[in-house]
Amino acid sequence: MSALLGPAEIRDLADALELQPTKKLGQNFVVDGNTVRKIVRIASLAPGEHAVEVGPGLGSLTLGLLEAGCRVTAIEIDRRLAEQLPRTVEAMQPGAPLEVIAADALRVDGVPGEPTALVANLPYNVSVPVLLHLLEVVPSLTSALVMVQAEVGHRLAAAPGSRVYGSPSVKAAWYGDWSIAGTISRQVFWPVPNVDSVLVRFRREDPPGTDAERRAVFVLVDAAFGQRRKMLRQSLAEVLGGSAAASATLEAAGVDPTARGEQLAVADFLRVARAR
Repeated sequence: MSALLGPAEIRDLADALELQPTKKLGQNFVVDGNTVRKIVRIASLAPGEHAVEVGPGLGSLTLGLLEAGCRVTAIEIDRRLAEQLPRTVEAMQPGAPLEVIAADALRVDGVPGEPTALVANLPYNVSVPVLLHLLEVVPSLTSALVMVQAEVGHRLAAAPGSRVYGSPSVKAAWYGDWSIAGTISRQVFWPVPNVDSVLVRFRREDPPGTDAERRAVFVLVDAAFGQRRKMLRQSLAEVLGGSAAASATLEAAGVDPTARGEQLAVADFLRVARAR
């Protein structure tokens, strides 16, 4: 096996770059090689598969993906890290197929080479927006395995009626199926975060509607969960032309106007959007 980064190498790299991990960028670096290989194993990527990684940091997971025979495109917002990553990879795995995009993942409008998988330790503060953005702008992605804050992961995988079901749950479900694939100890990170992490698996499915319908559904979802304690006829009143119009639209869609947002699946919201 080729070498992966350990705690000493990661601290040496950070010192050389004069890097202090920041909460603003959600920088918590994995320092345990066994955890890296666990993530890569659960991702179940085929040799030669093209994976996109967001926030590669100092390269722990990048090296694990390359070791498994993947081609990696890494998107890194911190220019120091983006410039260092190819040097680290070349030193530890010469000739490995890596491309680095120095950019904010929330602002990219695509990823060259049609990657089929997303594998990443996502920054906690932007994990949901990054996921939804990439699933929209990189339609070639058919699977994902991402490490996120446990609370966020359970929300992504939640079913209607669950206590943690919310806007991220519905929007994520538009793109496919989500499930919890494992837990990660906070002790494998540097610095150690004050939250637990989980691995979330995604499998893309055919979308239930058109792109225009997706945008309409997401407007309804935001309204429904912006006032989640209210009945839908109230929470959707502003976007559906008033309480009476909202009630009529909901009834036409076969949805109880006195229901609340957490009771509706993505297909229910789509019926409401189509009944407008």
